[in-house]
Amino acid sequence: MTHHPPITPSPIKSLLKLYPGHHQVSRSRVSVAVQLPIQLGALIAPPTDPTAKMAPNNDHILTLSCPDKPGIVHAVTGIFAAHELNIQDLQQFSDPQSQKFFMRVHFGPTSGPGPEATAHLRQPFDALSEQYSTTYDIRPAARKTRALIMVSKIGHCLNDLLFRMRSGQLRVEVPVIVSNHQEYASLAASYGIAFAHLPVTADTKAEQETKVLELVREHDVELIVLARYMQVLSPTLCAAMSGRIINIHHSFLPSFKGAKPYHQAYDRGVKIIGATAHFVTADLDEGPIIEQRVVRVDHSMSAKELTEEGSNIESQVLAAAVRWYSERRVFLNNAKTVVFN
Repeated sequence: MTHHPPITPSPIKSLLKLYPGHHQVSRSRVSVAVQLPIQLGALIAPPTDPTAKMAPNNDHILTLSCPDKPGIVHAVTGIFAAHELNIQDLQQFSDPQSQKFFMRVHFGPTSGPGPEATAHLRQPFDALSEQYSTTYDIRPAARKTRALIMVSKIGHCLNDLLFRMRSGQLRVEVPVIVSNHQEYASLAASYGIAFAHLPVTADTKAEQETKVLELVREHDVELIVLARYMQVLSPTLCAAMSGRIINIHHSFLPSFKGAKPYHQAYDRGVKIIGATAHFVTADLDEGPIIEQRVVRVDHSMSAKELTEEGSNIESQVLAAAVRWYSERRVFLNNAKTVVFN
């Protein structure tokens, strides 16, 4: 008589016996792993550090722009080769209209994560600036951009940004949230972020914006994000933070500017709605565009449903613009932008 070795129950079947209520939808390995309690799911797929996919600590980013002329790429790459630094990613663009050249280089690893690790590159890049009239910046790839977020009464973009920041999807840190209303003080507190309630009227705008700039200096803020902040900024604030304020416009610019764009779109019977993230200038909704996305809609949808669809795409577009800015992928090019995404 032939004897067979005992059949060992599969790990999945054993788990199903322990958690019989978690196999009603599917017994596939993937479905079971997803539906089990997180503590047990961790045994199957250990959780990863949310920042694990971000740039290594000793990598750096060079951003450079200058009038376009031959030899720039050769000169830049030659500096890295001379200092035995590996170029991990290089993106460049020559604009035939503006006659400007733009470059982003991800390089490393260097001897350390801080600015002292690239101090020896200053002299050759300063010399390059003299020769090619370049404007350049070198910073650690892992460095987080310090952003001040401004919001009014509509909070989906704020909530989305904070979640992405906490989960490691955005390389930003938010030291303070500013609002002309108090609705999101508790949300800020739940993330351990300072909340500044700064009401504003036509008579107090100058005083209120002065306090905003004080917060920028106090918290060493590099970027202001208008996450549905429903106030027009003054030319003074726009100039003080030129190229460092990103707004989400709840419309696909240049169409439907101003208030209630989704209602304007509904009245026109559009088939596509969208959102636009752009830099803020003194000209309302006319700043250089960073990102735009659209979603299809149809005749059966109400203005409320259009608004709900728009809310989702607004969050996505603003998050993309903030991420690309924080990763040094966005360059101003007169009234336009160059985005290496």
